[in-house]
Amino acid sequence: MEVLEKSIIFVGGKGGVGKSTSAAAIALKLAQKGYKTLLISTDPAHNVGDIFDLKIGGKIKGIVKNLYALEIDPEIETNNYIKSVKENIKGVLHSAMMEEVHRQLDTAKASPGADEAALFDKLISIILEERANFDKLIFDTAPTGHTIRLLSLPELMGVWIEGLLEKRKKTNENYTQLLNDGEPIEDPIYDVLRVRQSRFSEVRKVLLDEKQTGFIFVLNPERLPILETKKAIELLNKYNLHVTMLIINKVLPESADGNFIMERKKHEKQYVDKINKTFTQQQLIFVPLFSQDIVSKKQLELFSEYLLKV
Repeated sequence: MEVLEKSIIFVGGKGGVGKSTSAAAIALKLAQKGYKTLLISTDPAHNVGDIFDLKIGGKIKGIVKNLYALEIDPEIETNNYIKSVKENIKGVLHSAMMEEVHRQLDTAKASPGADEAALFDKLISIILEERANFDKLIFDTAPTGHTIRLLSLPELMGVWIEGLLEKRKKTNENYTQLLNDGEPIEDPIYDVLRVRQSRFSEVRKVLLDEKQTGFIFVLNPERLPILETKKAIELLNKYNLHVTMLIINKVLPESADGNFIMERKKHEKQYVDKINKTFTQQQLIFVPLFSQDIVSKKQLELFSEYLLKV
C-alpha cells in the first residue's frame, strides 16, 4: 500500500478508536518485513507500552527484531524546553533581570500550548536526527485536535519566528546606529532564532513531501468519529497535509449473530455507507471488532493482516 511505503507515517484519530493499536500493528508488520522501524508515541496516555506489555519510557527501546519504541512525555519535554531557553538567554540579559525572566519562564510551563511547543521541538529532533538511523518512523499521535495543532506548527511558528527575526534585526540596526561606530553587534538570541527557523523549515519540507511522509487516520463507524475525521482532513488539507488512508476499526464482523448484534449491524451499516460516500479520496481499510482486546504480539499480528490485504 502506497502510504505504508513512506519513511515517515503519522497515525491520528479521536481518542479510543484504536489509534495506538493501529500504529503498533503497522510498525510491527514493517519491522517483520525487514525495515528498521521506530514507533514514537506522542499520546500522553502511552498505550504503546501497554500493547507490548513493556515499560518503554523516554529512551529508544528495542521491542522485537527491527522494532524499537519511544514514548515522549510532554511534562519532561516541557521542562527540557524551558531549560534550553534559559541556557540560550544566559549571558544575554543583565544579571538583575535573570531572576524575573526565570520566574516568567517557570510560569510559562503551565501556559496553554507550552507542552505542544516542547513536543514539537522533540518531534523535530526525532525527524531530523533519527531518520538517518531508521528506515521507518511511525508516530502514534494524541487525539485529533492535538494532532492538528502539532502538525500545523511548522507553518505557524515559521511565520512567528520570521517576525521575531525581523524585529530583532531592526533593534540591532538601531542599536548599532546609536553606538555610531557602524560595527554590527553580536546577538546570540538572533542566532538561536535563525537556527530554529532553519530546523522548522527543514521539517516543514519533510512533512509536505508526499514521497517521504504519509498520514493515516483511525475512526470507528460512528457519528462523532466520522464528523471529527472529516473536519480534521479538511483542516490538514489547508496546510497541504493530505490524509491518504483511513482505518475503520471495530466494524462488527459478518460472523456476528444474535438479535441485539443484528440490530446493531443495521444501525452500523448507515455509518459504513456514510464513510464510503464521504471519504472518496482516501483508501479505506475496514478492520473487524475482535472478541478480545489487542494485548499480545500474536493478536497484533492478526490485526495487522487487515492493514496489508489491499
